[in-house]
Amino acid sequence: MSPRAQVYILAALLTVLGAGLTIYKHFALGFPLLPGEYRTVWTIEAKVGFDADGGPVKAALTLPRSQRNMAVLGETFSSSGYGFNIIHEDDEHRAVWSKRQASGPQSLFYQLDVHQTPGAALEQSLDLSTEVEKPLLGAREQEAVRQAIYSLVEAGRARSSDVSTFTSELLLALADTRNQDRNLIFGYYKDSNFVDVALLVLAAADIPAHRIRGLYLEDDRRRLDPEELLEIYDGERWVVFEPTSGAPGVPKNFFIWQRGGKSLLDVEGGRNSGVTFSVISNDVPARDVAMLSTSQEKEALVDFSIYSLPIEQQSIFKLILLVPVGALVVVLLRVFVGLRTSGTFMPVLLAIAFIETQLITGLSIFVLILILGLWVRFYLSRLNLLLVARIAAVVITVVILMGAISVVSFKLGIEQALTVTFFPMIILAWTIERMSILWEEDGPYEVVIQAGGSLLVAVLAWWVMTNRYVEHWTFNFPELLLVLLALVMIIGNYTGYRLGELARFRQLVR
Repeated sequence: MSPRAQVYILAALLTVLGAGLTIYKHFALGFPLLPGEYRTVWTIEAKVGFDADGGPVKAALTLPRSQRNMAVLGETFSSSGYGFNIIHEDDEHRAVWSKRQASGPQSLFYQLDVHQTPGAALEQSLDLSTEVEKPLLGAREQEAVRQAIYSLVEAGRARSSDVSTFTSELLLALADTRNQDRNLIFGYYKDSNFVDVALLVLAAADIPAHRIRGLYLEDDRRRLDPEELLEIYDGERWVVFEPTSGAPGVPKNFFIWQRGGKSLLDVEGGRNSGVTFSVISNDVPARDVAMLSTSQEKEALVDFSIYSLPIEQQSIFKLILLVPVGALVVVLLRVFVGLRTSGTFMPVLLAIAFIETQLITGLSIFVLILILGLWVRFYLSRLNLLLVARIAAVVITVVILMGAISVVSFKLGIEQALTVTFFPMIILAWTIERMSILWEEDGPYEVVIQAGGSLLVAVLAWWVMTNRYVEHWTFNFPELLLVLLALVMIIGNYTGYRLGELARFRQLVR
């Protein structure tokens, strides 16, 4: 296989790998492709309140399970003077507060941040009981109620084809206030709510069912009682229904807090207990949401990346990751345009310095140091020093010049010039040495050409590297560097004319 073919195959593999990882991070992990994107994060607060009897107190609150369409970004608990623990009980997570002695009104708080993501609301692979407890309706005075229940069941079966359609018909019948059987049942169970009655009738029909407690995520809602849905087992999977409408499926923006199980709140040593909820929305940068959600799941692509480094090191890498972009600009301008520079990738280092110093300030400082350094270098050449000693002398001179520029600019109130320290001293010294030798061998014209070319490439690289989209992509999707590598390899196979050579060979074209 020829080297050119190997280059194209390797470039294709790198492109597929880099683009594939980028697409995965965007669609699967939620990293934004464009800067400035925000996501809605819902803060839900549960307030547990009760009156303590003066002795030991224990309160247990059922916590929400993980859900496919709701990513829990964080949770906090507040309980002054209470012991706190999270226990796993009957396939449920419960927050348990305890105190040796408490009296009077008590308030306990649990808060979590959730972000709604695409996907199914429920996972089917949960160990939920499918046993049916038949309602006790044996007394003679309950005969009419029992007949009404089974009348609704038979009517629903006659108008349905399977368990799901039967449930919808049954719920619609229970919501119809003109139905006499329905009115008789609700009249008997006055202390029961709609879901309680629906569960009773479904049990009479031998359909496994339980309630779902949750909240509708709407901004700035306070002191909410949990809403309830129904979930039935159709023989193969669990199906959720909205009780009053009979519509299948979890409603939009509904956050499931408890699915089946026992009571939502248990309090020992207190009375008048209850739990209320408050909901508020916040707009959070999309990248922060993605980082929080992936940190909860321990996603390897994020956990073993620069995001796991301390913030200080991340800020350094944010600048380092821009270097390949500057290198691509240099490759494009040298291979296709034919610009001559002093040093192959010296313009990239200048572009990095310009990022820290701002463009105009950086250009002014660079030109000033270059002129003064060349003047000192020409004087040193008369002393017939050895090469290493001469370069070392130039380095020392550059340091002195940088210090002098900083002090003088500070005294004059020009604070922008204090950023002179961001320029690489060794590169400046070596550039001065190369320019002086070039001056002696090829004259000042070539010095101006290469210095001007270096500055032009540095400015263009700075312009590309400071683009907000480029900064966003290189830091949030460093996998795209593989695509850059593939592009550079393909450009490296170019053997045609450069743009600057067209003028030289235009006579041949004629």
